[in-house]
This record gives sequence, C-alpha cells and structure tokens, in this order.
Amino acid sequence: MSTSPPTVISSNWLELSSCLNRAENGKRKLLTIFGTRPEVIKLAPVIRELSAFQHGLQIVNITSAQHTDLLYPFVELFGIDIAYDLQTMEPGQTPNQVCARVLSALDPILSFEEPDLIVVQGDTTTALAGALAGFHRRIPIAHVEAGLRSGCAHSPFPEEMNRRLITSLASFHFAATERNRETLLSEGVDPSTVFVTGNPVVDSLKTILSEQTAGDSVRQLLQLTGGLKRIILTTHRRESFGEAMEANLRVLRRFVEEHEDTALILPVHPNPVVACSAREILSDHARIHLIEPLGYADFIALLSCAWLIVSDSGGVQEEAPTLGKPLLILRENTERAEAIESGIARLVGESSTRLRLMLDEAYEEGSWADQVKTVRNPFGGGDSGERIAQIIATLLNVPSRLSLALD
Repeated sequence: MSTSPPTVISSNWLELSSCLNRAENGKRKLLTIFGTRPEVIKLAPVIRELSAFQHGLQIVNITSAQHTDLLYPFVELFGIDIAYDLQTMEPGQTPNQVCARVLSALDPILSFEEPDLIVVQGDTTTALAGALAGFHRRIPIAHVEAGLRSGCAHSPFPEEMNRRLITSLASFHFAATERNRETLLSEGVDPSTVFVTGNPVVDSLKTILSEQTAGDSVRQLLQLTGGLKRIILTTHRRESFGEAMEANLRVLRRFVEEHEDTALILPVHPNPVVACSAREILSDHARIHLIEPLGYADFIALLSCAWLIVSDSGGVQEEAPTLGKPLLILRENTERAEAIESGIARLVGESSTRLRLMLDEAYEEGSWADQVKTVRNPFGGGDSGERIAQIIATLLNVPSRLSLALD
C-alpha cells in the first residue's frame, strides 16, 4: 500500500492517515464522489445513514467541486465532512476537460485509500469520471438513481449518455422506481444487482421541511407576493439555451402581464447565458422577481408556496410530487415519466406556443393543477437513504446497527 499523501488537496490529511490503520483492522472503506448541488442533496441521506455503521465502516467523502459557490452551502447544511476537494472547476471548461481533471485527481486517491466500494449519484460528469476511475482500478461501483432514461442520447446532454455509461461500469444499481429497474433489466443488467429504493431527494426534502425555515429574503418575497398565484421558474439546461429559452421567457412575461393575480419568481442560475436572457426579457415588471440562487431550505420554502412550477430541472420533477405542486416541464422529453403518469406534471416540449396553451389550461378553474395535492409520490416515502445504506452494509458484510448495539 502507498504511504505517501496523494497529490491533491486534502482538508484533513492527518485525520485520514490515522484512520488508515483502523480500516485495515476490520473496517470496510467506502468512498463517495460528488461535485454538484443535486448530488449533495441526494447523497446526503445516504451518507447520514451510512454513518450509523461507523464501527464497521469508514466513509471518505470526495468532491470535485464541479459546482463551486453552489456546492458548499449544501455541504454545510447537511453536515457532510469533506476529506478531499479536488478543486477541478475552471471557467469555461468543457465536459471533456472536467472529466479529464477529475480522473487525474482521483487516481492517486484511489491508489492510496484502496476502498472496497465507490458510490456515485446520478448523471454528472463527476459521477461518470468517478465510476470510470474506480473501474480502471477494479473497485466496485454503486450507482444511486440508476436506470433513468429519456430515450434520446443527446437530451438531456450530456447527462443521458453519462447515465448509460455509468450503468455499464457499475456493479450495483439503486433504482428509484420499478420503472427504472425494468429499464436496467431490459438492458441486460443482472437482476441480483438491482435494488428499488426510492429516491433520497425525498428524504432530504422532508428533512428540510421539518427542520429548516425560510430566510428573511424569501419571507419578504412571499409577503410581497401574498394573495397572488406564484409561478416559480427554474431554467438552466444547455438544450434550453438560445431562442428556445428566450421564447419561453417571453411567453411567461406575457402571461403575467395578462393575469393580474399572478406573479413570476425566477432564482437566476449563475450561468451568464441564463442571467443575460432573464434580465433582458423579464426585468422591469412589478410582479416579476429575479432573485439570486437560493439555498436549499429557501428554495424548498419557495416551491412549497407555488401555485405552479415551470422548470427544465430533473430534480424539480422529483421535488414537485413531494410538495404536491403542479409542474410544467420545459423539456422535449423526460427520464422521470413517473411524474407525468402520476398526474403531477405535464411535458411542454420545445414549443413556446404549447407552453402558452398549458399555462392557460392550468389557470382555468378546476384544472388538473388543482387536483395534484392528493397524488401519491411516485419517488418514495422518505426512507431511501436508510434502505440504500442497509443494502450497502449487507454487500460489504458490515455488521448491522442492531448487532453493534447488542455488542
């Protein structure tokens, strides 16, 4: 085993060094790798539940910092201890450059730590690089949120292909829904390696709702828009850039102008393409509010007070059913068909004309948007983190929490 420190940034090298001998004396070692805000939100419940196996399991959390300013507030919110920050993000990077930097930075860590299992989440470039780096060193990969497919290799881009590639690299697959499981089986994945667990985003959202309150700025905004039908908009995906995004923004502005009992709230993504279009089209209207990106607690508080959510985000498609809020999906296709099948969401496609028609339909009295509060959440009941952690402990032959308590 290598005894020299990896050539990457480590926030607590001395502590990691002292843990190494303990890992050799019976503990199994697990690495989690994440780099974006959604990954933190969805892995946090898994990491929290895995920590209950601390007598038999050492957890090493690694971030690529693919998101920088957006990432660490969530790390702090969920109390995640970061062992390594790879600091791979640079302005204007391509996905290939991000992947190359993450791969290069991870390799010496994997050589030094020699983990028994690597856990990645979702569909980011960080997740793909983590899975590939582990595969090259013959380390088993566990994939959280496995089996999502849109059916189009280029939409969402590059996430759809990332998912397919991670499936090929992974040893264990934690599928959120039965549909996801069936997708994996149809692609030839061994059924014994697929586990239906629900999605841990539901766990995080429920924790936030029970433990956190909105900050002053969000409370003021909710007070300012009190009595109005709030439309909460999020848009940031690459395939939405350009004329498609601008046309949708114009439709939303026109809808608010024509309906005096509505307000539009947009937490503006920091991507300059999004920010520029939003300011150009949506500024200077009393009932349209362009705000800075929100912390998760504030964002969930805002969504929970929405009349209607309009978004191209994958995560919002899972959050809307948990909150019982109607959703219009600003995408041509979705890998989360369960949201549509449950009646919570409608798929807009790439037509701004269709968006206008769907806004008008939702506004009608007694429309589908008024019926969604009673819909059962297709993405789980809030115990996914516990279920995934227990399966991992079983796979690694780590004693159960009950056994440890009895000892």
